[in-house]
Amino acid sequence: MAQNATEAGRFYVEHPTLLNLGFEWSIRGDANRNANVTVRFRAAGTTAWREALPLVRIGGERVYRDREHLDYTVPDGFAGSILNLEPGTEYECQFVMTDPDGVGGQATQTAKVTTRTEPMASTKGRTLHVYAADYKGTRIEPSFTGVLEAYYGAGLGDWSVVWERKAKPGDTILVHAGLYKPERLNYVDPMMAPFDGTMSLTLKGTKELPITIKNAGDGEVIFDGDNNGKLFDVMATSHHIFEGLTFRNTGVAIFAGAKETLGAVALTVKNCRFENIGFGVWTEYAGSSDFYIADNLFLGKDDRFRLVGWTGFMWASAGPYGSHQMVSYYAIKVYGPGHVIARNAIAYFHDAIGISTYGTPEKNPDLQASSIDIYGNDMHMSNDDYVETDGGVHNIRVFENRGVNAAQGGYSSQPIFGGPVYFYRNLLYHVPGGVAFKFSAKPAGLFVFHNTIIGEQIVRDPYSNVHWRNNLFLGRDTEGRGIMAWANATGAYSSDYNGYRPNKGVAAQYSWLAPVMGQTAYAPKPEEWKSFATLAEFRAATGQEAHGIEVDFDIFEKMSPPNPALRHAVYHAMDLNFKLKPGSRAVDAGVVIPTVNDGFVGRAPDLGALEVGKPEMKYGPRWLSWQPFYR
Repeated sequence: MAQNATEAGRFYVEHPTLLNLGFEWSIRGDANRNANVTVRFRAAGTTAWREALPLVRIGGERVYRDREHLDYTVPDGFAGSILNLEPGTEYECQFVMTDPDGVGGQATQTAKVTTRTEPMASTKGRTLHVYAADYKGTRIEPSFTGVLEAYYGAGLGDWSVVWERKAKPGDTILVHAGLYKPERLNYVDPMMAPFDGTMSLTLKGTKELPITIKNAGDGEVIFDGDNNGKLFDVMATSHHIFEGLTFRNTGVAIFAGAKETLGAVALTVKNCRFENIGFGVWTEYAGSSDFYIADNLFLGKDDRFRLVGWTGFMWASAGPYGSHQMVSYYAIKVYGPGHVIARNAIAYFHDAIGISTYGTPEKNPDLQASSIDIYGNDMHMSNDDYVETDGGVHNIRVFENRGVNAAQGGYSSQPIFGGPVYFYRNLLYHVPGGVAFKFSAKPAGLFVFHNTIIGEQIVRDPYSNVHWRNNLFLGRDTEGRGIMAWANATGAYSSDYNGYRPNKGVAAQYSWLAPVMGQTAYAPKPEEWKSFATLAEFRAATGQEAHGIEVDFDIFEKMSPPNPALRHAVYHAMDLNFKLKPGSRAVDAGVVIPTVNDGFVGRAPDLGALEVGKPEMKYGPRWLSWQPFYR
């Protein structure tokens, strides 16, 4: 017999990031799904409480894809994030569960959690100086030739595996300017690398005493793989920092973990440059946690002059799904909890940033892809998607990113195992596939706030528990395509306060799927879809978008859409101005969302990613500067 009362279960605090905190609360009962969890918080030492978004009711959603034999039902509970906090700050957080049918167990939870800070080199360890093999100048002692000699005390030939003088926690390896290129066929390679040219690192630092490998500050440091498979293998490390280095000419620059095998913990890669690589930083291991990948430049090997996807110049028939020539895969791909991927500039990869699709989540929350932040990244020329949260479980935050040119989709959740995933204040331009948000493989628990999308949102694979607020979707007049499709598999959905620019000459602008009360619509029949020509017709029929509006490109200071007939064209972010025109229809047309749009200017928040009157956003590495052409 169904139980409507709620029994509170385990309360779990996820790995904190620099800017956000995530929480999970398991339950039993609440069959009628009318339980609630309110959230408030304050910085330690202050008295005033602030309201946060409530935790999201999850559970019962079916996430499946028959082709891969994936079939998962989300466990009952609540999950959610406190967003946009300050780094290195302790917060007191309070959670109150209510249910008109009653709550059993502990209905109030409090937690004190401290956000992380950017990992920095220790000042308490030794400084070890590394020089290139051809360096002839004066050395600062203690000095070493190549990183492996400093890291392990390694020798040449067979002696490269004799590690008698290992680096210690807290040590900083300062790498001086030069070219560090393993001589792969040289038995006595002066870089101490084995014949495959891979430098494997295995030591353990600590949070307070990381092991750091960084540029000494006297010129560019280049690690060249000579087109080998892997340059650095760090899957056995913990608390390592790579800073200010260049990696080039390799398949995988930094390999950090293999599924069900081993993976790095607390890896930091910052202020580095990656060029002519197949993969930048990569872990598939569920036990990898707390990476900080920030302020890097990643340049892949894919086509620079035309946008190439799953159809077009590189399409060939090969089995039921065809084939796709791919020379650079991801710039960054992770699994496990607590990762931060921030302010990177990425171009010429199949996908820019991804969470491993992985499959059915591990039962242990410490081994799930949860509490992951992806923000401030500048992405150009992806043959598939900009950001893939595919395989994420709870509290994935994708915000303040810019993506220009992606052949298939923009921001992907294929699938998500309950969520929530928060997509907010992201920009998107030129996705000829017509899928701004690739919500497929039956994902569950998605919240889409304040995004500016120059293109359509057409997905017909049903999803669960998805909510849209304060977004802008502007059609490109793509022939035969509407502007928006909502594919709701369950009764948990909502859409309001969004702005739409319909495509000209298309009758079915707004498409809607929702199940009959008490049922689901995971495998809908074509006749279950309903289409509407205007937003007013859609509103009247569904009750959604009570405050939604139709807009045009005149809401911007200066913006025109990509040409839908030129699907392989290349556009550049410095030519694009996403700022709203003061006084335009999208200004003050949004709704307040706690912790997402606090501090808005005017009577109400603006629609889209950029608020009029707020400072202009900066995307990509803090050390990389450019001026837009539209000024």
